[in-house]
Amino acid sequence: MVLSELACVVRSKNAGPTLLTIDVLFADEATFARGSVALTAEAVAERYGHAVENIQVIAVPAARAVKIVLPRAVPAGTPGDRDVYGAQQHALLLELAV
Repeated sequence: MVLSELACVVRSKNAGPTLLTIDVLFADEATFARGSVALTAEAVAERYGHAVENIQVIAVPAARAVKIVLPRAVPAGTPGDRDVYGAQQHALLLELAV
């Protein structure tokens, strides 16, 4: 099974001009438990080509959610930026095995 099949919502957005956040929301405790085990800083770093120490993974059990914070490849709105709002950056996690 992959993350896109397990999570209810997977979305990304800017967190200022130099950071992205990715929110992953789950329908129940069981899917949250499974997803939060798979969503590690190491797994995210590998998918996005970042050093592990630049990735923050924050599990929020009360909301059955995982928030991921990582640096943008280039600041939002600068030359070379292909997604000024950061709204398409979650796609690299959709096929993560969970």
